[in-house]
Amino acid sequence: MSLKGSQVHSNAWVFQAWATFIISIGTTLVGINYLPVDNWIKGYMGMGLVFSVGSTLSLAKTTRDIHESSQIVSRIDEARVEQLLAEHHPLKVKK
Repeated sequence: MSLKGSQVHSNAWVFQAWATFIISIGTTLVGINYLPVDNWIKGYMGMGLVFSVGSTLSLAKTTRDIHESSQIVSRIDEARVEQLLAEHHPLKVKK
């Protein structure tokens, strides 16, 4: 489905978004790996990182879906109002 006025991202923006995501996850994993603690603690922190990234992606998708559904509902309401106004035009001659 295509929404009117939807934003198209440039290739540079998409590259920057993926690069920052990969760099941030990579550096966090390197940091966890070099911590002076037992492997159990490193594993726990790694699982926390994975769950944090997963929940962030889910939240972003949910927020986007809510925003898009409100735009669709708004467009449907706007079309209904236009239809009502067209049917009940005050200057229209009734036969």
